[in-house]
Amino acid sequence: MAKRGGFPGGGMPGNMANLMKQAQKMQRQMEESQKELEEKEFTAKAGGGAVEVTITGKRQITKVKFSEEAVDPDDIETLEDLVMAAVNEALRMVEEESTQNMGKLTGGLGGGLPF
Repeated sequence: MAKRGGFPGGGMPGNMANLMKQAQKMQRQMEESQKELEEKEFTAKAGGGAVEVTITGKRQITKVKFSEEAVDPDDIETLEDLVMAAVNEALRMVEEESTQNMGKLTGGLGGGLPF
């Protein structure tokens, strides 16, 4: 006698099971991508190379380097501006790579899942 109601085998319908597998795969890929990003370093320069800042994908500064020309005790303000510009550029680089990685993984879903 045929069983009424429910799904064959008592599990999820095929499309739902496939969707769940795809979501789990995407989550694993996102986690791997995030880990790779966190291990990378991004270096940005300002003032034609007078200031160089290196940060990790975790947004932690690992190196700040000044050229001798950048260090003028009578013009600390310019040095501060150059450091700020280099840090902001390095942070922008991390954000850009993160956004690109997410776009590759989601396939243009606009950041959300279709349900």
